[in-house]
Amino acid sequence: MHPDAALSTFRLAEGTAIAPASPWYAAPVTLDSPALDVMTDLTKVKAATISPDRTLGQAEQAMIHQGVRMLFVVDEMPLLQGLITSTDLRGERQMSVGQARQLRFDEMRVADVMTALTLLDAIPYERLGHASVGNLVATLRDVGRNHLLVVERGSPPRIRGVVSRSQIERQLGRPIEVSEVPTNFAEVVQALR
Repeated sequence: MHPDAALSTFRLAEGTAIAPASPWYAAPVTLDSPALDVMTDLTKVKAATISPDRTLGQAEQAMIHQGVRMLFVVDEMPLLQGLITSTDLRGERQMSVGQARQLRFDEMRVADVMTALTLLDAIPYERLGHASVGNLVATLRDVGRNHLLVVERGSPPRIRGVVSRSQIERQLGRPIEVSEVPTNFAEVVQALR
């Protein structure tokens, strides 16, 4: 596989679950390092979760308390409904929903601004064994996201890990440029403004 080649992604289906956890640490890497070196393995690290009916303020506090920038949105563990990121909390989506529905930040719920499960980009866990950190960086750039979910196939499929742009940056010791790619019509309209 070419070191700059993006990995293929797929959209998640209803019924995708989160893998259970246990300690992991982040060692320095290069773009040629194995991709698995930068994946947060959810069999080793407990997934940070939140209910869709929690407020955005509660989500923000949960992120701060747990030292993360992304929470898995789950109604009943371990079934995943979507993700909410720190960008979602104070970004364009939050502003548009707030204006459209005449809601203040403290009145909005996670469900109002989260990215639904079926809109999430994922890569198969099995592909990471043959991929490099450079492949993951190319994939993040290709899909225009700060996070990729790593899915272990099975019945049901389960989220085995997370690849985070900020985690890769920490381990590389340098920033990575990723331009957000619109995924729906509202985001395309917003990008054109």
